[in-house]
Amino acid sequence: MSKLAIVPGSFDPFTNGHLDIVERGAKIFSNILVTVFNNQSKSPLFSVEERVQLIRESTKHLPNVSVDSSDILLMDYAREKNADAVLRGLRAVSDFEYEMQITSMNRKLNKDVETFFIMTNNQYSFLSSSMIKEIAKYNGDISGLVPDAVDEALKGKFNFL
Repeated sequence: MSKLAIVPGSFDPFTNGHLDIVERGAKIFSNILVTVFNNQSKSPLFSVEERVQLIRESTKHLPNVSVDSSDILLMDYAREKNADAVLRGLRAVSDFEYEMQITSMNRKLNKDVETFFIMTNNQYSFLSSSMIKEIAKYNGDISGLVPDAVDEALKGKFNFL
């Protein structure tokens, strides 16, 4: 039986921590759908379309991974896509309480979708998209922290090409 897991996020930008979760999830689930959600409370550096393209480039080596975007509730989106699961990464204990609240609400909205957590690889546990943007803004070295396509796109955004 084919199982679809959605990996949701704003991914502004997509980091190697995100990629690690997607790669590991791709070994467990038949299909992974990385979905860029447009979080209205954030001021993104990259447009939704740019983020989708960067994730596609970063995951092209994974045949069972596809990329999409949405601006509806995750659980409504999961219902539309007939998803079986949501896959989330946890960096630290501090993430757990927040994720537990979201998972509880999602379960109320759609009891047919299970949420699975994968602990982030220790080498990426300190990463956040906001931290990456801050370092890139000052032309700091982010190699090894983001996929090559994202590194180049960040340099372009901050005119360091």
